[in-house]
Amino acid sequence: MVDPVLSIVVPVYNGAATISELVAALRALDIDGGLEIVLAVDGSPDNSLDVCKKLAAEPGAPVTVLSLSRNFGEHNAVMAGLARARGAFAITMDDDLQNPPSEVKRLYEYARDGGYDVVYTYYEEKKHAAWRNIGSRFTNWCADKLIDKPKGLYLSSFRCISGFVREHITTGYEGPYPYVDGLIFQVTQNVGRLQVAHLPRIEGRSNYTIARLFRLWLSMFLNFSVIPLRFATLFGIAFGLLGALAAVIVVAEAISAHKPPQGWASLMVAVLVLAGVQLIVVGLIGEYLGRMFLASNRKPQYLVREVFKRGDSGLEVERPPVNTQAAGQPYRVPSFPQEPER
Repeated sequence: MVDPVLSIVVPVYNGAATISELVAALRALDIDGGLEIVLAVDGSPDNSLDVCKKLAAEPGAPVTVLSLSRNFGEHNAVMAGLARARGAFAITMDDDLQNPPSEVKRLYEYARDGGYDVVYTYYEEKKHAAWRNIGSRFTNWCADKLIDKPKGLYLSSFRCISGFVREHITTGYEGPYPYVDGLIFQVTQNVGRLQVAHLPRIEGRSNYTIARLFRLWLSMFLNFSVIPLRFATLFGIAFGLLGALAAVIVVAEAISAHKPPQGWASLMVAVLVLAGVQLIVVGLIGEYLGRMFLASNRKPQYLVREVFKRGDSGLEVERPPVNTQAAGQPYRVPSFPQEPER
């Protein structure tokens, strides 16, 4: 089978009402070299999987459906789809039709003709709720400080990735907390940007809650930088110096006034503030250690239960072997140093 020039990866969660329209619009695109569509159904509680299986059986551009064993999260599902993609370029997009399918061809051609490894889209106006827009701006501000990305670049989930970058991020990272944008900037700085339209949501509401956005933010905040630990060190030094200064003031007051200094309330405030800072730092270190523990115990990035695609005799089902890694690579038995012969 000849590989298509473009793969379109769509994580699907509660997308039964919109995924058919999205796939139909993508199949109508005229892409020289052909395209494929990879739908990663991320443990969706609605009937998204049944809808996607029907789409895979229909004629047109090939659709591959990955049924994940449970809900792993958007970036995990995207990694599953990218690992299965075969195109020279891959475009990731949401299933809610807020990213117009008509922009796909323009995005692909912009990346191809410009020689970019990655092209991010940005919007003149985002059709999200106000709290989502505020959260996006805060996340992008943090990303400017924590990961090696061009300053001011908006990190959109509607992006075009070259096959070179796709192969490196899917085979180079096997941890349970992927952050696709952080992985991209570990590979390349050859990044472009393209303004596209952003449409209002036509069905349902966003699957992102504040808790989900916070977990995603933690993946970006902790997985790709040790700056938070350095901040913790600076906090410790700053409060240590403040404590030393306060101790000098207390001793000077006691000597000059010949009586114990007053200030029980201020002392308690200082104790509570310092205790709070210590707990934050301990929690931060604990989060790092917890993620290392889960990674060392091989918590899966994702697990594909079944793969559905159209075959000569209709819909075919593929069940990946159990002894494979999350990223689809053969399981590597750990090697241990051999004891030298005596």
